Amino acid sequence: MRAESTSFIPDTFTSYAAVGDSFTEGVGDPGPDGTFVGWADRLAVLLDDRMPEHTFRYANLAVRGKLLDQVVADQVPLAKKMGPDFLSFCAGGNDIIRPGTDPDEVAERFERAVVDLTSAVGTVMVTTGFDTRGVPVLKHLRGKIATYNGHVRAIADRYGCPVLDLWSLKTIQDRRAWDGDRLHLSAEGHTRVALRAAQVLGLEVPADPDQPWPPEPPRGTLEVRRDDINWAREYLVPWFGRRLRGESSGDHVEAKGSVDPYTVRMHIESAS
Repeated sequence: MRAESTSFIPDTFTSYAAVGDSFTEGVGDPGPDGTFVGWADRLAVLLDDRMPEHTFRYANLAVRGKLLDQVVADQVPLAKKMGPDFLSFCAGGNDIIRPGTDPDEVAERFERAVVDLTSAVGTVMVTTGFDTRGVPVLKHLRGKIATYNGHVRAIADRYGCPVLDLWSLKTIQDRRAWDGDRLHLSAEGHTRVALRAAQVLGLEVPADPDQPWPPEPPRGTLEVRRDDINWAREYLVPWFGRRLRGESSGDHVEAKGSVDPYTVRMHIESAS
């Protein structure tokens, strides 16, 4: 059934849990201690800024490479046990990019998880997939991702969930928004997503995520080709190798768990 209200009051959020895969874990946005920061941690800092010092609770349960059912089985129960006021749920992307998967069927499983979460925690924010027109390995999946995104928006409408719409955030289509692997956001890309997420919740943000990137010198054909060859050797071949061996980048990786937003803030300031 449709929720009666879709207003979100971040001033009342005293706790936040993030569940998902590499996007939410923050891959591509390294901190000084070797762990990743990422958009969810950055959003936690913005939410923490509105609370008395050391009163905001935050946990990042996301692990890279996880499929939707793994997120639901391993992370959702922990998040429900925490009972946060606010939860971000981003999952299904790794399912969608797998050959032969049906975005309609993945969306059905996604909706069951949303129903479960909205009955147990506070506000649940869901996330669409990126527009992959500029991603060499994934651009042929653009229609499939768009179909899944349509389902995510409809599910959000049915259950009164705010939507972090990454498809419409055009500034992250700039190559500088992406890490060297071209599959994960850079620190600046994660920053812009965090700012957009804060806007979705109604927060005032310190910068505009839609702010244009500064001009950069044109790149010659030889430079682009050299970059493509280096990228394929360093990232694409190992990625295909893991797929063939049935391995995941998240194998043997543990979630960050409880994170102090103050520590995240220090990491961000030290990198700026």
